[in-house]
Amino acid sequence: MSLKKMTSLVGMSVIAGALVVTLLTEASLLAGSSGLVVLEDFRAKDGDGFPTGWKAQRSESTAKQAYTIQSEQETTFLSARRADQRVYKKVAWDPKATPIVTWRWRLKTAPAETDLVAALFVSLDTDLMVIPVATKYLWSGVKAKGASEIVLRTGLQPIGQWVEERVNAYEDFKRIHQHEPAEQAWGISIQGGSGVEVDFGPITVSSRDGQ
Repeated sequence: MSLKKMTSLVGMSVIAGALVVTLLTEASLLAGSSGLVVLEDFRAKDGDGFPTGWKAQRSESTAKQAYTIQSEQETTFLSARRADQRVYKKVAWDPKATPIVTWRWRLKTAPAETDLVAALFVSLDTDLMVIPVATKYLWSGVKAKGASEIVLRTGLQPIGQWVEERVNAYEDFKRIHQHEPAEQAWGISIQGGSGVEVDFGPITVSSRDGQ
């Protein structure tokens, strides 16, 4: 190969490399400016359909039967069918910089007088025994809205419709647990009620100004 061709190829490689770096930098800046972090989108799953990176509170085999990733019109979600335990995911984020937790859930069926329809637990710290300290956000069939556990929704309606929840987990944590959370959150847990069929959509965090 001639020296002229080699010089030309090197020049093209440098330009291409610079372009890739520029594009990656711009993408990072855009992602950072949006203030949105996806904690879980329920796209990755194992051979049983159980979400990758999640663990069972008690029995893994039972959890894999109760919680499976499904899709509908190119939208993926976690289906909880007659679950009797939580499943959890360790995932870190800055709870002060991104305090707003947003998710969707959809009730399919539930027995009358169901207490726990569904719950999302946001753990922003651990105690001295390294046990997660969680704030519980609840959809209940019977409980009125309260403070010790945050009841976001009461009753068994709507059926078959996605509803979105948006909470300030940082402020809720300080109010309920009476101290600042850790600099990095511990993770999240979810639970579907016994005898209930409910779906969970993507879970994100964002800044106060983020959407």
